[in-house]
Amino acid sequence: MSEIQPSPYVGMWVTSDNHVRQELRPDGRYAEARGNRENAYTGRYEIEGNRIEYWDDSGFTADGEFIDGILHHGGMIMHRQENNQ
Repeated sequence: MSEIQPSPYVGMWVTSDNHVRQELRPDGRYAEARGNRENAYTGRYEIEGNRIEYWDDSGFTADGEFIDGILHHGGMIMHRQENNQ
């Protein structure tokens, strides 16, 4: 039996002003913080190639695309946050 490798996109993604912070977890769940509101949005996600699809726990769906190491999602540009930040 082979192990499932986590997506290379797993981790924390943030806007340049750090207002929106989205954690893509290895278990296929995400948590998005907005300003001081932690877990403003939570749900599951799937990644196929460079595309990401979101299914929020409240019922809405969204999508995004990874281009040159940048996540384009909902009109936002998000960069990976390094572990030391």
